[in-house]
Amino acid sequence: MGFEGLLGNERLKENLIRSIGRGRISHFYLICGPQGSGKHTLARLLAAAAVCQQADKPCLTCNACRKVMANTHPDFITVEDPEKKTLPVRLVREAREDMFIRPNEADRKVYLFPQELNIEGQNALLKVLEEPPTYGVFILLTDNPEKLLPTVRSRCTELRLQGLPEGILRRELTQSFPKADQEAVSAAILRSGGYLGQAKDLLEEGAALAPQTESFVAAYVARDKLQMMELLVSMEKIKRDQFGQILQQWLELLENGLVSRCGMQAVSQLAKQLSVNRSPEDLLDAIGHVKKCMEYAQGNVSVAACCGYLLWHLR
Repeated sequence: MGFEGLLGNERLKENLIRSIGRGRISHFYLICGPQGSGKHTLARLLAAAAVCQQADKPCLTCNACRKVMANTHPDFITVEDPEKKTLPVRLVREAREDMFIRPNEADRKVYLFPQELNIEGQNALLKVLEEPPTYGVFILLTDNPEKLLPTVRSRCTELRLQGLPEGILRRELTQSFPKADQEAVSAAILRSGGYLGQAKDLLEEGAALAPQTESFVAAYVARDKLQMMELLVSMEKIKRDQFGQILQQWLELLENGLVSRCGMQAVSQLAKQLSVNRSPEDLLDAIGHVKKCMEYAQGNVSVAACCGYLLWHLR
């Protein structure tokens, strides 16, 4: 099986298969790439290779590999705090101490750090990277390796993920979104930079829009003040979290409409309507007001007051 689960990146996969086949598994992998580039996929395959019980690693069929892929292996530890933007240094120190407890089942113990580390966290990790136990493997994910200290990067095996060819992207997107028209798929491919995760996100934006979003676009495109007023009045009593999600959809559509107005293909029909019927100045102005309204909502301004603000500025 090997690294077939990672699309594209053939040279990187060939180098990994060659080095792992020779028994060379690094103590520290740094996986670099933007959001949606396959960092998490590669990290899990590397972890499986580190604990695999077969000769061809990762086989993805042995008990150890299956446990890693199911995230149930006791020697594969993910160190993260989803509620924080960067990983708290406390968790880095706890992982550093835990590393010196020998593995439970495998020959190696693998720690995955999917979040960015601040300077304090990097320095805490550096202490164990300088003299890691023979069974220890660290995997860090980052969208920008320049954020890491030179002393940390100098100790890593750096793996850079590349964008995928258009043929692979189109095949995967067509399979995942069989109802999407090819124009939308082409626009997602163009705007994703070649990264499948980003292309999927672009196509998913229009897959589950709130009914208020479609009504907003209809009113804004038609410059229908009455329709806009009816929409915003109906939203005054919805919960703050739901209101924020709706505004986020409006913001993304307006931004996509503006990008389309500037020459790129629109991924959704609603964004296309915005780009065709409103000027770049209109769209930019609306983006500013929706962002301001989102700030007000996050600052505990009432939903009703936020709707009044939007009514005044978007009518």
